[in-house]
Amino acid sequence: MKVLLDECLPRKLKTELAEHSVATVPEIRWKGLKNGELLRLAENAFDVFITADQGVRYQQNLQGKNIAVIVLAAPNNRIETLRPLMPRVLAILNTIPRGEIVRIEV
Repeated sequence: MKVLLDECLPRKLKTELAEHSVATVPEIRWKGLKNGELLRLAENAFDVFITADQGVRYQQNLQGKNIAVIVLAAPNNRIETLRPLMPRVLAILNTIPRGEIVRIEV
């Protein structure tokens, strides 16, 4: 599975997804792009976009898009806080349908 981590997430989260092909927004030089443009670019190269941006569920319509979105809901974006969510992320990565947004919370 090709996964893109949003710039608001810690880079170290990649290690939690080691069995997948993972890139971060800054690594591919898309830092600073608005979510709509970011998702348009990402759907051509990635299967899943992972973010902590709670607004993406309300701002983006993924119907007909070739990418799924996972929104991590936690009190902060520190690796220690997000790490406990990763088993649930891993459990749905291979089954989340394209065009869907799934929220995973603490």
